[in-house]
Parts: sequence; structure tokens; C-alpha cells
Amino acid sequence: MKANYELLKKQLAALIADERKALPAMANASALLFSGVHAVSWAGFYLAEGNRLLLGPFQGKPACVSIAFGKGVCGLAAQKRKSVIVGNVHKFPGHIACDAESKSEIVIPVIQRGTLVGVLDLDSDRYDSFDEGDRLGLEGLVEVLAEKTDFTGLTEV
Repeated sequence: MKANYELLKKQLAALIADERKALPAMANASALLFSGVHAVSWAGFYLAEGNRLLLGPFQGKPACVSIAFGKGVCGLAAQKRKSVIVGNVHKFPGHIACDAESKSEIVIPVIQRGTLVGVLDLDSDRYDSFDEGDRLGLEGLVEVLAEKTDFTGLTEV
């Protein structure tokens, strides 16, 4: 069953309506996505810090703490500032296996006022869990997050 991204956008907007700080917004967004998107085994954020991504709020198993730009799916999305969908992470060159059970992944860059502030990362323990519909829906959610919250001061460059 596919996620209803329009409903998730409305729910996220309501959850973060009274709080501009990004940390609680990302915490609620990761919980919302973990429970509201099909076949997700991990949902969370990595924050841009210098030339790496640092683990932020998430739902799921413990994760990698730091990922260099250009490394793995998250690092590639951060470096290129473009969403990346991988149907089989075992065939992705340089995949970082934070969770050995992960089989597919989608990563959406979070850009605020022209600056990369982090990435949204969703993993699944099933192959080919994410498609263009998920990309569009998740990009819409990230836009809501970037518009309504302030990422200033979360990481130091």
C-alpha cells in the first residue's frame, strides 16, 4: 500500500505549526514517516556539517554516526543535491551497510535558502520499495520542513 503523501504533508505541517526549531520537527517527521510510509525499516535525518553528514533524529535500528559527502547513498545525494532512489543497495557501488537487512533506500536532500542542511533517508528491508511517486511525495514533505523550520545552529561548519 502506497503512502498518502498529501495527508502526511498536512499531518507534518500540523505537528510543526507551533515550533520553528528543526530538531523537534525532524523528530516528529521521522516518526511520521516511519509509521506512515510502506515497508520502511529506518527513517531519519543526517545533518550537513562541513564535508560530512552527521546523524540526526531517526526511527529504527542504530545507524552510522557520520557519512562523508560522496560516500554511500546519503553522501551521494548530499554531494549532488539531488534525490537518489536505489532499488537494491547491494548493487550500489560504495553502499554503506549501517543495517545489513536494508535492501532499498531513498534519500532526499534538505535545502533551506539555497544551503544544504541535511538529507532525509528512508531504508526498507525489501527490494524496490521506493519509486518516483515516493520521491515526489517525500520531496514535498521536505519542502514543508524546510519552509516552516529553522536549521540554524544545529551543526557547526
